[in-house]
Amino acid sequence: MELVLISRKGCHLCEEAEALLKARGLAYRWVDVDADAELKKLYTFRVPVLLLGGGVLLEGKFTPERLEKKLEALRGPHPG
Repeated sequence: MELVLISRKGCHLCEEAEALLKARGLAYRWVDVDADAELKKLYTFRVPVLLLGGGVLLEGKFTPERLEKKLEALRGPHPG
């Protein structure tokens, strides 16, 4: 499934989220919330928003801990 970062130019939280995703080596598609009327209605006050499979994975201030917790939940329980 594709990670999509809903963001906007000049947003410091968005820039921090993007830097965190890049530091983790995660592939994502960047989408400008202001370029799409529907996205703007849904997310204008919530950016940055990280979507996975169309659902919200993270929004607002991303931290390494919050991102890791979400990724671990996606991986499921460890065997053994």
